[in-house]
Amino acid sequence: MTAKTWNILGIVAAALVIVGITIALVVRPWEQAVSAPEPATDVTAADTLADDTHILDDAGEGAPVVVEFLDFECPSCALVYPTMETLRAEYSGEVTFAVRYFPLASHQNAFPAALAAEAAAQQGEFEAMYQRLFETHSDWAGTDDAAEAFRGFAEDLGLDMDAYDAAVADPATGDRIEADYEAGVALGVQSTPTIYIDGQQLELNHVDDIGAGIEAALAD
Repeated sequence: MTAKTWNILGIVAAALVIVGITIALVVRPWEQAVSAPEPATDVTAADTLADDTHILDDAGEGAPVVVEFLDFECPSCALVYPTMETLRAEYSGEVTFAVRYFPLASHQNAFPAALAAEAAAQQGEFEAMYQRLFETHSDWAGTDDAAEAFRGFAEDLGLDMDAYDAAVADPATGDRIEADYEAGVALGVQSTPTIYIDGQQLELNHVDDIGAGIEAALAD
């Protein structure tokens, strides 16, 4: 092999290394395998929340706090959703309910769905988009054009579409989702849905466990 050939191969190899490093830098956490620590201990309700956490129902100081880390494309999250809505109605004024993003790598539309929800949140319509995404889950989950479906939901909700499109394209919107994801990893979240009640991670084997956990928190 000639020196010229070796030089060309060296240049190609260096270029591949640079490309690999660049890709590694831009890959977001949810595009990698989740390797969370064991669930954190001595966690309080405040530890499961952030200043910008989306609160669906605020029952005020002293009320039990239910926080769900969710993935909009997750089938289990979609199955839990009706129960969560029922519990929100049942415990209105007694329990605070909040949700945080935890899009998983195995769900191709999880991150775009979170973007749609966060873009709607910037126009005060997080809850409406949250509900629409779960209520239509079977229509868009696993499809290749889900982002267009989400945009249609935004139009149906009467959002300013220029602002919606700008928010979806804005890296800061993705950063907001990433912050929730990283907070979940730090707490020990490894799958969705993961639910915390007053800082304690719920052992969720059946949807009825959520209501039982809330009753236990109210009884304390």
